[in-house]
Amino acid sequence: MLKDKIAIVTGAAAGIGESTALYFAEQGAHVAVVDRDPEGANKVAQHIASIGGHAIAIHADMRDRASLEAAAVATLATYGRIDILINNAGIYPRQSFLAITDAEWDDMQDVNLKGTFRMSQIAALQMVRQGGGKIVNISSVTFFLGVKHLSHYVAAKGGVIGLTRVMAKELGEHNIHVNCITPGAIQTASEKFFVTDEQAKVFLESQSLKRRLQPVDVARVCAFLAGPLSDGLTGQTVNVDGGWMLY
Repeated sequence: MLKDKIAIVTGAAAGIGESTALYFAEQGAHVAVVDRDPEGANKVAQHIASIGGHAIAIHADMRDRASLEAAAVATLATYGRIDILINNAGIYPRQSFLAITDAEWDDMQDVNLKGTFRMSQIAALQMVRQGGGKIVNISSVTFFLGVKHLSHYVAAKGGVIGLTRVMAKELGEHNIHVNCITPGAIQTASEKFFVTDEQAKVFLESQSLKRRLQPVDVARVCAFLAGPLSDGLTGQTVNVDGGWMLY
């Protein structure tokens, strides 16, 4: 489905991004593993190579346009194209609404929303030159639910949905598809640092499907939206939350 496609995956050193990079490689894509953690990105790229896939590791920060431009240049220098962009990188610090500082608010928007804008613009300019491409933005089901202590995060992720829709309208004439995924409670390795056992139990009770969702559940939908089976879709938001939020 993705054989010989060139994909950039941001935030690919762990969690959903890592799983997406690995799944794409298994489907035949060549992957640029982009992350601000160079050691983690290298490990993922090496893992892909060890299973017979093709990947390069690129150190970049979503806050820094120059580093993202360099990531695109490195991808083009290695593979010659950018067919797919998965905008997964993000941060998730919790803070009560009354206590959030301007600096905390701005950093959240800079990474989760403006970073998505930056990387999308850079990739889309190349896709226009090529005659098309697929962009998948990762938002969050928290936008539909509203979640305490995450007002800055929810606002940024809602902005990603809005950005997706406008990008789809503007870039469609260039054969660029832009869609969005809103993951629910995904059981990542880092979950233990910000989710209690009791909260995880509530997640499961809230879902229609009574199993914890894994990063690969999101990766598979990324592959669908990045591949030919979704050629009739753009500007859409796909909920991957086990049937928590129904709409």
